Amino acid sequence: MKKVLKKISETAIKQGEFSFTTEQTEAKWLGNQPATLAEIQEAEARLGVTLPSDYKDFLLITNGFTTPNENVDPSFSKISDVAFLKDVDPQLIEVWIENIELLEVAIKLARSIVIGGLTEEQYFLLIPPVIENADWEYWKFASWIPGEDPYEGLENYFINVLDFLKSA
Repeated sequence: MKKVLKKISETAIKQGEFSFTTEQTEAKWLGNQPATLAEIQEAEARLGVTLPSDYKDFLLITNGFTTPNENVDPSFSKISDVAFLKDVDPQLIEVWIENIELLEVAIKLARSIVIGGLTEEQYFLLIPPVIENADWEYWKFASWIPGEDPYEGLENYFINVLDFLKSA
């Protein structure tokens, strides 16, 4: 995953379509310093979940990641800012619950954890499994997408981001 994140950083900075900090431009890196195991364990305790291994791997590479393309992909938050969507944006869940045809999505939103896009137009969500040892779900989510845009995993998402950047 680190190679993909590095390539995203280099490509976005080289394209020069968005402004990045001087530090990011010089380092050719849109990430932060890695999270510590203690920070990850504290977040798991706070959230009451064991986070998926690929997300923990991401955090050990970079504790947050700036979006390489504003309004297309969300920035990823530091682990200390990660929270349940129901605590971040309860109105969003209420809107989806009101539409009976979208109840399945609303139920997943009510369980989801926001790991990206906290102050942006779209979120990146981790959805814990209901059944123990089942797979987590990974969604980019915005009302205008419309709704959920699922991914096979975090690395799969970042590969899609890189492909989008290369095609731009």
